[in-house]
Amino acid sequence: MTTPRTHHLVLPGVLTAAQAAATVRAVGDLQRPDGAIPWFRGHHLDPWDHTEAAMALDTAGEHEAAARAYDWLADHQNPDGSWYAAYADGDPERITDRTRETNFCAYVAVGVWHHYLATGDEAFADRMWPTVRAAVDFVLALQQPGGQIGWRRGADGTPVTDALLTGSSSIHQALGCALALADHLDDPRPDWELAVGALRHAIRCHPERFLDKSRYSMDWYYPVLAGAVTGGAARQRLAAGWERFVVPGLGVRCVAPNPWVTGGESAELALALWVAGDPERAREVLVAMRHLRDDASGLYWTGYVYEDRAVWPEERTAWTAGAVLLAVAVLGGHEPTRAVFTADRLPRGVEPVCCA
Repeated sequence: MTTPRTHHLVLPGVLTAAQAAATVRAVGDLQRPDGAIPWFRGHHLDPWDHTEAAMALDTAGEHEAAARAYDWLADHQNPDGSWYAAYADGDPERITDRTRETNFCAYVAVGVWHHYLATGDEAFADRMWPTVRAAVDFVLALQQPGGQIGWRRGADGTPVTDALLTGSSSIHQALGCALALADHLDDPRPDWELAVGALRHAIRCHPERFLDKSRYSMDWYYPVLAGAVTGGAARQRLAAGWERFVVPGLGVRCVAPNPWVTGGESAELALALWVAGDPERAREVLVAMRHLRDDASGLYWTGYVYEDRAVWPEERTAWTAGAVLLAVAVLGGHEPTRAVFTADRLPRGVEPVCCA
């Protein structure tokens, strides 16, 4: 690994340059020689978290390592454009969950577009475009008449039509990035434009089309993070759930009302706050979760049960560190990262009108 570039990963009370470099190195150390990035060595890899970790590497200029992560996805994509939900320690021959989740598969578009913006590598964009195109087509085959996306295909290939708000919101972000890549490569995808417009309308206007997971903080902030709910509506949404999910001085609950704050949700809320135009509160959330950092490793504990004053589970994941680095990167002005988290991604002319 090269010396990480950390000038935009320094945030008072959150990361010093030395701490940022240690976190980047720790994520890189979890990467296998073939490019796979499991949660931690000995645990599984899922395609979404693998991509988030690769994006974190790109924030620090570790472009060769990030490219290897995307090559792993291209090399092990299923013929239908999907990936399986879990691979033991990132070993493509040791599949531990043969379901294929739509938001897991879509997220490659975010990572590939981010890597291109960070590097300007045209050969990479050309090489990865068939992978992104196949993944998006797999995902959109599960779009329902109401615009929402069925959340997975079962191990036997049976489509599950039930939709998850968090997953569909993540797909919304991915479709925006996929369309940006399509536009860059002059390969128009009008069907994708129609699909993302219908999806945004469902997220904004029809909560009844999604399974009720409102106890989970991700369902609260993800429509904002993913750019589906914007402007005043985004700020109102975040304000409405603030007291329910945010624990002052500690971070964000994963599930209400459980006394458990988690690093990934805290960092993602910071991203959502930045998207909504509130960088100061974004910084405050990242400061609050500082207690989850393990300085010895440079990684972050997954969560903390504050009533018991106990770290739980006792694991330090690449994706938690990745989420922190991405949040700090947007606050630090890293333009490629800002670009993939900018709320207004819809192509001109497909902005839906909300029924509310």
